[in-house]
Amino acid sequence: MSQEPAVHDVVERLTADGVDVVRVMYTDLLGTDRARDVLVERLPSVVDHGLSFCRAIYHTSPMGDTVEVAGGMDAGMPDITVRPVLSTLAKLPWEPGVASCLGEACEPGSEELCAEGPREVLRRALSRLTELGLEPIAGPELEYYVCDPDPSSPTGWRRYGDAPGNVYTAGRKGDPDGHLLRTLRYLRDLGLGVTMGNHEFGGGQFEINLDHSGALDAADRAFRFKAAVQEIARTEGRLATFMAKPFNDEGGSGFHVHLSCLDQEGRNVFDGPGPDGLSETAHQAIAGVLEHAPALAALFNPTINSYKRFGPDTLAPWLIDWGLDNRSAMVRIPPERGGAARLEVRLGDASANPYLGIAALLAAVYLGVRDKLTVPPPLEGYGYDSAKAAVLPGDLPTALDALAADDALIGVLGEKFVSSFLTYKRDEVARFQRHVTDWEFREYAYHL
Repeated sequence: MSQEPAVHDVVERLTADGVDVVRVMYTDLLGTDRARDVLVERLPSVVDHGLSFCRAIYHTSPMGDTVEVAGGMDAGMPDITVRPVLSTLAKLPWEPGVASCLGEACEPGSEELCAEGPREVLRRALSRLTELGLEPIAGPELEYYVCDPDPSSPTGWRRYGDAPGNVYTAGRKGDPDGHLLRTLRYLRDLGLGVTMGNHEFGGGQFEINLDHSGALDAADRAFRFKAAVQEIARTEGRLATFMAKPFNDEGGSGFHVHLSCLDQEGRNVFDGPGPDGLSETAHQAIAGVLEHAPALAALFNPTINSYKRFGPDTLAPWLIDWGLDNRSAMVRIPPERGGAARLEVRLGDASANPYLGIAALLAAVYLGVRDKLTVPPPLEGYGYDSAKAAVLPGDLPTALDALAADDALIGVLGEKFVSSFLTYKRDEVARFQRHVTDWEFREYAYHL
C-alpha cells in the first residue's frame, strides 16, 4: 500500500478545494458499496479511531434481511472498524463538495484485518503470491446495462436506447442521450484509470475498460467503477445494473480479468520461449485456474441469475478449458507476448464482487505455481463441445458445493470468510427455491 498522507494536510487541501464531506466506502460480500459521509473537520478523529459498523452488514441480503452467519446475530451483532485509506481520496465530479475514499475493515481495537472483508480477503491472497516472488498485474473489463423507467413494464424498467445491431458503436446511434460520454469523463476525473468504452451487444449495454495495475489497485478501481456507474445513472434518472443476465432476450454482462505476473526485477514471468510463447510459470498458472475452476465459479458467478448467462453458443464460458486467442475458451491467451503476455480469464460475470473474484483467481494461480501443475493441451476450434473438456457448474448450489470441497483454495482465502460466504449464499438459494416465479404461474396456472 502506498504511504498514507498526513490527515491534517489532507483536510487543509480538501478545504481549499471546496470539499466539506468525505464519503468513506467499502464493500459487503455481495459487492454493494456501503459508506458513511464524514464532515471534513471530523476526518482526523475518524482516521484515529475508525468508523464503527455492525458486522452483520456483511450478512445482509439485497432485500435487507440479516442472514444468520456465525459472528453476526448469534454474537449480539458486534462491530467492525472501518478506517479511511487516505491515499485513495478523490473528488466526486458529479457531487460538488464531496470526495470519496476507500475504507479498510479491521477487528475492533486492533489492526487485524476483518476475516470477512472482501478487500482484506484479496490482500491475504496477494500475500501468498508475494511469497513466491510474484507481483500480479490485473486489468478488469466490465459490461453493464442501462435502463429507463417504464411504469408499464413488469419490472418498472426498459432498456435504454434499445435497438439491435449496435455492438461496437459509439455516438448517439446506440446512446441517444450521451450516457457513455458523460460516464467516461466522470470516471476519468475520478481517477479510476478508465481507457475507453463502447456500446456492447445488447440494447442499452455498455462496456468500459480499465487500465492494468497491481491486483489490489485494480480491484479497488473496479469496485469504485461499479459504484460510480450506478450513481451516475441515478443522477440521470436511470438504473445501471451489473446483473449477470437481466433480460431473457439479450445476452449477459461479463467481468473478464486480464492477469500477468512480474518478478522482483519487473519482468513478465508469463512470457517464455515455448512454441506458444508462454513460460512454464504461465502454464502452471493456467493449470491452477483450470484445476480450481468449479470453486472459482462460486465467487466469479455468485448469484442464482449468474448461471442463466452460461451455455453453448453464448460467448460466455461453458467448459473448463483454455485456448490461444480463442474467445470460446474459459481462459483465453491474447496474442501479445513479451511484456504484454497474459491470461484473460473469461469466467466471471459482472455481478461478481471484484475483490472476491480477483482474490479467488490469485489463489488458484498461486496453487498452480506452488504445486507445479501441468496444463492440458489448448482448445482447438470452437469451444462448446463437452466431449473436449469438463463442464463448469450449471447452477449456484453446485458451485457452492465445489467451493466447500476445495480445501486448498479455502486455505488461501481463509476458512472464516469461506464459511460466511457459503452460509450467506446458501440462504439466497433457499429463499429462491421457496419463491413462486412469474414463469411458474404462466407455465402451470391455466392448465394444472
